[in-house]
Amino acid sequence: MKVIAINGSPHDNGSVFTSLNLISTELAKENIECEILQVGNKTIRGCRACNKCNEIKRCIFNDDILNEYLEKIKAADGLIIGSPVYYGGIAGTLKCFLDRVFYTRPDMRFKVCAAVVSLRRSGGVSTFQQINNYFNLSQMVLTPSPYWGVIHGNNGDEVLQDKEGVQIMQTIGQNMSWLMKVVEQGKTNIKQPQPLEKIRTNFIR
Repeated sequence: MKVIAINGSPHDNGSVFTSLNLISTELAKENIECEILQVGNKTIRGCRACNKCNEIKRCIFNDDILNEYLEKIKAADGLIIGSPVYYGGIAGTLKCFLDRVFYTRPDMRFKVCAAVVSLRRSGGVSTFQQINNYFNLSQMVLTPSPYWGVIHGNNGDEVLQDKEGVQIMQTIGQNMSWLMKVVEQGKTNIKQPQPLEKIRTNFIR
């Protein structure tokens, strides 16, 4: 089994990467591969809402890393999204990436997922919830943890000093490993519910 972890920070080896690596270490103990993909320092345009992706199942714009990463996400069994906190929310480049990835409506039902947020002081919970919005609307399986997936530190070294945060990341890794195995077993032993045809209602008369 394989997990894709998205580093939404502009720093390759900063606090978000360190947090993702803590989870990756736990996954590796259970023979689950984790590939960390750098997004935050790329040039990624926002979604144009042209709806072409619904026809071709990828973004119509092919001048950045999005479609390449989209295929990796589709093929993976699990997904972790990590972001720093910018003005109480998701980093801008990551937001552009997530909007375009999830707007293509890839089949993410029952893939196991986790949100990770690294920050210096505050705004972690609101950013954590923003990431989970993508997961919930895609019918993914959220990894439980004893506290929000938030860890404090302004760089990789400071993150490791947040002992409770480190423990949360390790627990996410352990719980994600177990949950992925449960979902995998369930695919063969329990019939999955069939998706209903989506009904779209606009609140206008």
